[in-house]
Amino acid sequence: MNNFVASAQRFLKNKNTITILGVIGILVLLYIGYSTQINKAVEPVNVPVAVDTIQPRTEITDDMVQMVSMPNISLSDNVIRNKNNVVGKYSNINSVIPKGSMFYTDTVVEKSKLPDSVFVKVKKGEIVFNFPVDIESTYGNSIFPGNKIDIYMKTGNGTDEKVMLGKLVENVEVLAVKDSSGRDVFENTSEDRSPSMMIFGIPEEIHALLLKATYMGSLGVELFPVPHGGAVSTEGATEVSTQQLADYIEAHAVNIPVTTKTETDTLAPTVKVTNNKATIKFPKECKSKYTCTYTVTYDAALGINPEKGTVTKTSASVTLKGNGTLVALVTEKDGTEHRLEQAFTATTNTNTNNGILEQ
Repeated sequence: MNNFVASAQRFLKNKNTITILGVIGILVLLYIGYSTQINKAVEPVNVPVAVDTIQPRTEITDDMVQMVSMPNISLSDNVIRNKNNVVGKYSNINSVIPKGSMFYTDTVVEKSKLPDSVFVKVKKGEIVFNFPVDIESTYGNSIFPGNKIDIYMKTGNGTDEKVMLGKLVENVEVLAVKDSSGRDVFENTSEDRSPSMMIFGIPEEIHALLLKATYMGSLGVELFPVPHGGAVSTEGATEVSTQQLADYIEAHAVNIPVTTKTETDTLAPTVKVTNNKATIKFPKECKSKYTCTYTVTYDAALGINPEKGTVTKTSASVTLKGNGTLVALVTEKDGTEHRLEQAFTATTNTNTNNGILEQ
């Protein structure tokens, strides 16, 4: 027994033995670590996938989703792994989710965050314009978002007025083509949608001109899109310049003046004069929130001293002694004044005024 122990001690003290045991230990650790990583990578994970193809802007319901087992190594970081994070959401505006496809964080959004790409694409300084179209004017629905177009204008019936034809707007980019329900014609690959409006952005001055032209159908004005740089037949018509068309539009347009509505200052005092007595009405917050004052100044020839007062109630009464002016003020804490200025004559006439100088 002692000999065995001694032999074992000599064996363990041998440098070669220690080296061999160390190498074996390292190999065992590497094998265990490698095996763990492999097992983790190929470990199956349940992820939601689409049962059928899901079109853009579609609410994802429970029956559209099924759970499928996938190797963990095949899943990228942006794959949605929880079914609850898919059901009730919407497919993004530019995302067709194919049958059997996994769901990704950039293809599934909340309804409140579902944008309309049209307005995202409008350039600074431009205004969105909805241009009426149909299958024929879009060349069999062959004008797509991103295409450049020119807008041509034709006017005149050829009898009372000569037919004029020319390019009104040039080189505008189509942002979207919508149907009569406002749905994007090209975003859904499973439906045939008919174009009803073409949307693009144009500068403000051109927007106003084009808008006026659309209202001139009774004058025989016709507007139609043409692919940018495309040729248009001028047979039977006189070809004119853009400026000539603009002059024609302006000559036949009617500018209606806009009446500005005068807003009443709700904090300004009001006054009613009856039988030489002026009753001034103030806001009810005169004591707590506003400073409310009035001054009655008489014509200098009368020799009557001005009468002043600060009120903490909703009204004040003043006996008028002759011709003069009444000024009542409601002053906010920041110094903003709401003013009534009323000229008066000490007579028995009745007059009511709301913050406006009587002429």
